[in-house]
Amino acid sequence: MSGSTQPAPGRQARFTLDPAFTVGAVDPRLFGSFVEHLGRCVYTGIFEPDHPSADASGLRTDVLGLVRELGVTAIRYPGGNFVSGYRWEDSVGPVDRRPRRLDLAWRTTETNRFGLSEFMGFLRAIGPEAEPMMALNLGTRGIMEALELQEYANHPGGTALSDLRVAHGDKEPFGIRLWCLGNEMDGPWQTGHKTAREYGRIAAETARAMRQLDPGVELVACGSSGQSMPTFAAWEAQVLEEAYDVVDYISLHAYYEPLDGDVDSFLASAVDMESFIENVVATCDHIGAKLKSEKKINLSFDEWNVWYLSKSEAAAEAAPRDWPEAPRLLEDSYDVTDAVVFGSLLIALLRHADRVTVACLAQLVNVIAPIMTEPGGPAWRQTTFFPFAAASRYGRGEVLDVRVQAPVYGTKKYGEVPLLHATAVRAEDGTVTVFAVNRSRTEELPLEVALHGLELSGVVEHTALADADPNARNTVQDPERVVPHEVDGTTLADGRLNAVLEPLSWNVIRLG
Repeated sequence: MSGSTQPAPGRQARFTLDPAFTVGAVDPRLFGSFVEHLGRCVYTGIFEPDHPSADASGLRTDVLGLVRELGVTAIRYPGGNFVSGYRWEDSVGPVDRRPRRLDLAWRTTETNRFGLSEFMGFLRAIGPEAEPMMALNLGTRGIMEALELQEYANHPGGTALSDLRVAHGDKEPFGIRLWCLGNEMDGPWQTGHKTAREYGRIAAETARAMRQLDPGVELVACGSSGQSMPTFAAWEAQVLEEAYDVVDYISLHAYYEPLDGDVDSFLASAVDMESFIENVVATCDHIGAKLKSEKKINLSFDEWNVWYLSKSEAAAEAAPRDWPEAPRLLEDSYDVTDAVVFGSLLIALLRHADRVTVACLAQLVNVIAPIMTEPGGPAWRQTTFFPFAAASRYGRGEVLDVRVQAPVYGTKKYGEVPLLHATAVRAEDGTVTVFAVNRSRTEELPLEVALHGLELSGVVEHTALADADPNARNTVQDPERVVPHEVDGTTLADGRLNAVLEPLSWNVIRLG
């Protein structure tokens, strides 16, 4: 590692917190997740009727407990790439009559044993904060199928489709408010891939039709599936020129991995995430100005994570093409370095809470997930579980404006980057939580925070996720190898917080 990563002796990171300077309120949907019919996310993940812990619905109660602890809110379903070949009718009614289908997206066989009703039951089992974020198939299907699903799911009764739902055992409507108008339609890999104009038209017409049925629905248009896409920004602009007045959000997707062993750039991944957000906001606001609209389009960052995509692509090429059921796909095992980057991505989302009001960690179980399971066996927390759970628990309230002054280090991809990445959230009761990442792999980072206008009396707790071995991870054999630990010596006195951040660490500092 280059010497630029090491802070000079006596240098420290600083920022100021003042309740007069805020970013915006955190929408609970920022802590959403994603369940796709991909690999073992559903089957032997959340749903395994023969598991010793399974409830009467076939849901794994050990997984349910971890999902509640994780603190997820809106859950996107059923895809992802899967949705572009999805026939919603296959997923309802008597399970023994549901058809088996080939899934072109992941080259597997979908049994449809777990469908729409089972998913809604899963959300109810999680608790009141869990809400559906339903993705519509605008790849191989269109307006009519979207309306039929909306009527089946949400109309109280007295029509053919709503009465069919009742006959299937769901008397009460599902009340789905949040809908995705397709998935990654800019991607050539997507079944039914479209140009921006083609997609913008069908998204706008679908949105108008859905609002005829229910003016109160919330609709997400597909943005670019990555900032590196050749059509990025032009895609958003063209789609919004068609659909600006009838959608509420535009989506962003981003995944990060250390390419070619470049760990220093990997640790700075949030630089790319923040620029992605800011560039999409600028594009949305440009189109709003062009259309002379007072409306603001918010952002739905409905796929984000650390994902070793290059490994997944190589494995997919080598895999047999025999259309298996629920194979092991995309089961990344996350180490401490991954968790620190993951925590930094959470900080990036919070730092833009004024416009990013929905976000979905992709995915929830087994597939690039914070929760892992073995069929018939245990479930356990990956290293990335802990930053998400802490952010969901303590990141509710008003995000304070944080302007960091910190030593920098050099990266191949992003140039000079601050060693400190941080944000802070003030809860309704006046308590403040600081979330901070030290990107240095070898050196502690002293931190001083000036507190203005905040009635804080002391440090409640300082915990860190860090380890002498940056490659340490939790496994089925050692499920608690990496857990957060308490940090001693953090003080609050005379309006100043002082802490020392361990090398390569994700930190949660709670002030009471």
